[in-house]
Amino acid sequence: MSQPWYREVSRQQWKTFLTTFAAWTLDAFDFTILTFVLLDIQRSFEVNRGLAGLLGTVTLLFRVVGGIGAGTLADRYGRKGPILFSIAWYTLFAFLSGLSTSYVMLFAFRGLFGIGMGGMWAAGMPLALEQWPAKHRGIASGILQGGYSFGFLLSSLVYQLGYPMISDRPEWAWRIMLWAGVVPALVVFGLMWRVPESPVWLDKRRQMKAQGQAARISLARLFDQDVRWATIHTSLLMGGFVSMYQSTTFWYPTLLGVLKQQPLAFLLLLNAGGLIGSVALGALSEKWGGRRGAATLGVTLGLLAAPMFLFSSNSWLLLLGAWLIGFFASGAWGIVPGYLSERFPTEARGVGTGFTYHVGVGLGSFAPYLIGRLQDGGTDLRTAMLTCILTAGVFVIALLWLGPETRGRELE
Repeated sequence: MSQPWYREVSRQQWKTFLTTFAAWTLDAFDFTILTFVLLDIQRSFEVNRGLAGLLGTVTLLFRVVGGIGAGTLADRYGRKGPILFSIAWYTLFAFLSGLSTSYVMLFAFRGLFGIGMGGMWAAGMPLALEQWPAKHRGIASGILQGGYSFGFLLSSLVYQLGYPMISDRPEWAWRIMLWAGVVPALVVFGLMWRVPESPVWLDKRRQMKAQGQAARISLARLFDQDVRWATIHTSLLMGGFVSMYQSTTFWYPTLLGVLKQQPLAFLLLLNAGGLIGSVALGALSEKWGGRRGAATLGVTLGLLAAPMFLFSSNSWLLLLGAWLIGFFASGAWGIVPGYLSERFPTEARGVGTGFTYHVGVGLGSFAPYLIGRLQDGGTDLRTAMLTCILTAGVFVIALLWLGPETRGRELE
């Protein structure tokens, strides 16, 4: 009788995986907690909605710097060191963000925060997935990417339960919210310190040393003829994914406030849907349709649910829309860590996943700003969000089918 899939993964593999999951969850928490206090920040610094949205954009843009830098270092010196640096970096600038005395200072700190956020993903995903059994990489990819939804879910809970206790002092309330992830991040830093280096990376280094090969800067490898198309294609694909996700989520807490809805139930359903959907579609990508088929199914059904998610006049339909777009549109992200890891060779996997994911983040980073600017120009928030969601979703589906299927590839 065959044993359950999770028993085919060793205790050490689980330890590495879960620690990376926790670090990515806190990364997401520190980013998404900002979305709940945008109105407070607007009032504190007297800025418009376009500038408020730009706080999200600058973080996403600087993720490109962190992703490329940490990915390059992870391929040259190992996965673990850049992860530790990234956790310490994003924790520091999450704390400093709460000390900001002007919009310009907050803008700078949120940009610098993005460097650590990008670095965590670029080095963390290869560390967690390289040693994972290939036949279970789809579900591992889904669980790992679901950490972002879990982080958003936690920020929703912290805001709902903690903010009312300090809401009588809004000038301090948003600062305290930005500090909420600092202590947990220090705990995760300690756990990551005890995680071993990737055995796949160590084996590759031993092979190169035995063959007398010099370690090449891995960023240059991305533009070799055999890898160049993967670099361009996955960068554009991630741009579409990020645009769709940010169009769905960044202004969503603000929309719920405009609709006079208590945000907790909606955000719990949205992010629980994203977490469960990531696992479900990641697992589906091992059995039906591969990576492309599972993601296409998720994005398509998510786009069909978008009008219900934004325009329903009934609270129950709004709740159902939040669950559906979370499960399908956010759940389609479940294929991403595995798919990107499968597109690049070991000697360039860190920088390949980090570069393409975060160039995509850079391309998609203008969605929060664009939605803010559309509002400043007189467009209804729901219409602005729907336009960006649909455009990005169609772009994702088209690009998925311009690339190869990667299910079952060994990471060597």
